[in-house]
Amino acid sequence: MIWEKEMETAGRDELRTAQLLRLKQVVHTVYESVPYYKEQFDSHGIHPDALTSLDDLAKFPFTTKDALRDNYPFGLFAKPMKDIIRLHASSGTTGKPIVVGYTENDLQTWSGLIARIATMAGVTREDVAQICFSYGLFTGGFGLHYGLEKVGATVVPASVGNTEKQIMLIKDFNVTVLVCTPSYALYMAEVAGDMGVDPRTLPLKTGLFGAEPWTENMRVQIEERLNLVATDNYGLSEIMGPGVAGECRERAGLHINEDHFLVEVIDPNTGEVLPDGSEGELVFTTLTKEGFPVIRYRTKDISVINRERCACGRTTARMRKVSGRTDDMLIIRGVNVFPSQIESVLMEVAEVAPHYLIVVDKKKGYLDDLEVHVELNREKFTGSFRDLEDVEKKISRKLANVLTVSARVKLVEPKSLERTMGKAKRVIDRRNDA
Repeated sequence: MIWEKEMETAGRDELRTAQLLRLKQVVHTVYESVPYYKEQFDSHGIHPDALTSLDDLAKFPFTTKDALRDNYPFGLFAKPMKDIIRLHASSGTTGKPIVVGYTENDLQTWSGLIARIATMAGVTREDVAQICFSYGLFTGGFGLHYGLEKVGATVVPASVGNTEKQIMLIKDFNVTVLVCTPSYALYMAEVAGDMGVDPRTLPLKTGLFGAEPWTENMRVQIEERLNLVATDNYGLSEIMGPGVAGECRERAGLHINEDHFLVEVIDPNTGEVLPDGSEGELVFTTLTKEGFPVIRYRTKDISVINRERCACGRTTARMRKVSGRTDDMLIIRGVNVFPSQIESVLMEVAEVAPHYLIVVDKKKGYLDDLEVHVELNREKFTGSFRDLEDVEKKISRKLANVLTVSARVKLVEPKSLERTMGKAKRVIDRRNDA
């Protein structure tokens, strides 16, 4: 199923022509309407008229999260407030929140993009979709809500919290589509079991999961525990919210809505644009947003772009599942370590559950110390407690092979690690503590 066949299956030349036309318009718009961009373009000696091809975008400066925070709250809006009919914002856990504004056209576009990714995942008007995202300033709840309604699905705006009630609603309302973070999906399966409900007997058929990086091994765990097809979708508040990209049923990468978002992959250290097929940091430029257009936004998300036609028939570029973020990367004794690498190892060990915490500290005041806390899976671990040490050693060896640095493993009691209904907190780095 395809929501907008004309655009989602357009030829590459046709798509690039449309992108260039829209890109020329947006760089002129921000230059004329947003003082920050005029100052940035002028300081880099670049004028919007210099953009004559898509490749010319590389001449323009990047936009960073710091720039968005520095212009809090409305400094980067391209429309007056009388034209802004919705505000959303990031959590602001590391400083001032990033505020984004939407015009009426922006909200219509957003709903259409969510309809695309929901249809890609297999959602139809026959489905009942339960949204377990916050309905506050976070873009996830409202973003998915209106797009799923546009598809015609019945929407259950369950929001977050009270997991036992969430399970009850899934059963009683015959919910077929679950919308939440992948880590919360696993937690829901765990709570269902505690309630005496076999999570595999729930009516769920499809999962629309996002808002945090997750591995293929976690996908397997979710599908086994909840008996559904788990799909990934990608978005970020600074660009639109959810709806930037999503997986079709082929699940061979996330289709980027390229007629609305121009994607680049850069070397995160040099800023150099990399060729397709190279791993690097994703950079997005909005092509159709009116209220809050953004030029060359550095996402810090690590991925790879593939522009070959998908088996589903779509021609839009596909991004590999995000493997990590440049700001999540840990440097342990000179080696780059991503939490996703550790997760991929843990998910292959039957004796442990898919709940873990990475703790980084200084040993003897100067040497990086990496310790991984992971919960024991009592259903799979049938040995005596004397065997715990053997399991810890086995995981340590696997981690050393993947990471090329040593890590200590600490098995902890089931359900002893903190659960969250939002993005899972996976890392505690104490090296900079006083």
